[in-house]
Amino acid sequence: MTDDELKALVASLAVSQKHTDEQIKKTDEQMKKTDEKLERMGIYLGNVTRNQGDVAEEFFFNSLANEPRLGSIYFDDVTRNMQKHRHAVQEEYDLFLTNGDTIAIIEVKYKAHSNDLNKLDRKMGNFKLLFPIYKDYKLYGALASFYINDDTKKEALERGYFVLQRSGDLIHTECPISQIKAL
Repeated sequence: MTDDELKALVASLAVSQKHTDEQIKKTDEQMKKTDEKLERMGIYLGNVTRNQGDVAEEFFFNSLANEPRLGSIYFDDVTRNMQKHRHAVQEEYDLFLTNGDTIAIIEVKYKAHSNDLNKLDRKMGNFKLLFPIYKDYKLYGALASFYINDDTKKEALERGYFVLQRSGDLIHTECPISQIKAL
């Protein structure tokens, strides 16, 4: 290869490299814009999911406040959104029922999945570590959900958990009689 050919080759490589660098810069800018859009979308979708979870939690909390029982076990009270941190263990319990010698932990989901059962297993396992005052209490677990597929429901029951679902008369109407108008 002659000197002139070598110079031409180096010059063409420099032009190609410059073009490649410009393309990489454009791609990086596009990816940054896409990442920003996805982040905004993730926040939006996260809020939708959180809102649905709040709706389900409110429903089950109000239902249990009116009748605090799981099957034939009656409770004295229901607590919502209880968090506890002890040593390296930290958990949040959606709903928590108590009576004189029994505790029930309820994991609430808008739509339950089988991995929610693993989360409930973990929370059940950590409960007496986090709350040693309840070490002698009977402990029950439950999965409450607006929707649960048959396989997840079966698995929950096989693991010994209660399953809470919506059913029956769900409409509650309040209106002062004096303001009702018939047409």
